[in-house]
Amino acid sequence: MRALKLKIYILLLLAVFVVTTGFSCKFITPKEKKLLAPIELSWWGSFDDPQNFSEIISSYRVIHPNISINYRKLRPEEFETELLNALAEDRGPDIISIRNTDVIKWLAKIEPLPPTTKMAYQVTKKSLGLKQETVVEVRETASLTAPKIKNLFIDVVYDDVIIDGNIYGLPLSVDTLIMFYNRDLFNNAKLPLPPTSWTDLQSYVNKLTYQDENGNLIQSAVALGTAGNVERHADILSLLMIQNGALMIENKKVSFSLVPPGGDRTDIPGPGALRFYTDFTIPAREVYTWNDSFPNSIDAFVQGKVAIIFGYSYHIPYIEAKRQGKLNYAIAKAPQIQGRKEFNFANYWVQSVSKKSKHVNEAWDFIQFMTTKDEAKKYLEKTIRPAALRSLYNDQLSNDQLSVFAEQLLTSVSWYHGRNFEAMENAFTDMINSVILNNLEPQKATEIAAQKIQQTL
Repeated sequence: MRALKLKIYILLLLAVFVVTTGFSCKFITPKEKKLLAPIELSWWGSFDDPQNFSEIISSYRVIHPNISINYRKLRPEEFETELLNALAEDRGPDIISIRNTDVIKWLAKIEPLPPTTKMAYQVTKKSLGLKQETVVEVRETASLTAPKIKNLFIDVVYDDVIIDGNIYGLPLSVDTLIMFYNRDLFNNAKLPLPPTSWTDLQSYVNKLTYQDENGNLIQSAVALGTAGNVERHADILSLLMIQNGALMIENKKVSFSLVPPGGDRTDIPGPGALRFYTDFTIPAREVYTWNDSFPNSIDAFVQGKVAIIFGYSYHIPYIEAKRQGKLNYAIAKAPQIQGRKEFNFANYWVQSVSKKSKHVNEAWDFIQFMTTKDEAKKYLEKTIRPAALRSLYNDQLSNDQLSVFAEQLLTSVSWYHGRNFEAMENAFTDMINSVILNNLEPQKATEIAAQKIQQTL
């Protein structure tokens, strides 16, 4: 009996040893004990609502119950000022959601992904055949690498977040610029399908444009040509330039006004794209169909005043809320230039870690966790947005709400807008206005815009 009691006592000691020492049956060092201390990660963004991440955060806390994550949504117009002030006062967030085009802009203030992360995990396992116990394991895990990013995410992500071999952010979603079209206006014009090329789109103009007896436009074929009332006009014009063969930036020089290597000096792609874009708002042109008398292109579309507009998936909730069942519309891929390589335009947010964070290890661990397939799906299903991961591509191709976006993901591109996103957009606005209001030649207009953006690099 005494031997049996001694055996039981030894077994109990071994069970306690496993529970208290954790992974690989080694004692947790004082440094590792810090990983068990309560940690609060602060996360700031200006695009997503907190509920978009609730499921992911809950899943993360199951294995890391000592870590809480608080997401704060700021207004876009206050985000940068508030963030800079907070970082200067050492009270900024650990995780920052930034535009894909702003990674270089924030480079001095964000921390790249470390080679490994060391975390305490709460897991349930059987100890020496006894009942299940909740134990703590300390694991050091290799982080994602640049080649893995290339394999896991679509190409535009690799191009945007990898700088000098380091990873500076990861996205949950990648949106692409698409075409919205009014089915009723198309039906009335005897047009059964949306245009697939820009040449087709030009041919639709006469059939979808109406003027009153005084020559005033009362229905437009497409919202193109101006800046102030065309939603995302800089993105649309950027896409046209890229499709036409312009190099937006080369060797750290803004180059969309230049002849690309091997190009034709008589038809420079950047100015040519600008001319094509602005023609839609010049009365003397055959494709005249839009001017600044219309409201914002999204609102004009909801009101049935324009047959075609361009936008992103995040515009759909706005259109749905405003249309009140009265608008019969559909979406289609962005038009391409016939006979040319396909290009689409990406617009998305990446999650990065502040250099000022006291919890870089934990912040990056969470970002890697939430961008895994299973966790990203929770976000994408809740928000109905296009995926950034290649492994979710086929799933979204078969999704009626997302197939159009998914079809464009693998051919999507972007370009670095300089350290001042607003300055870049203002340069594009001025470039467009200088052509349609001041009759400036597109070549000169693109040169001036390129010089302005170059100053922000």
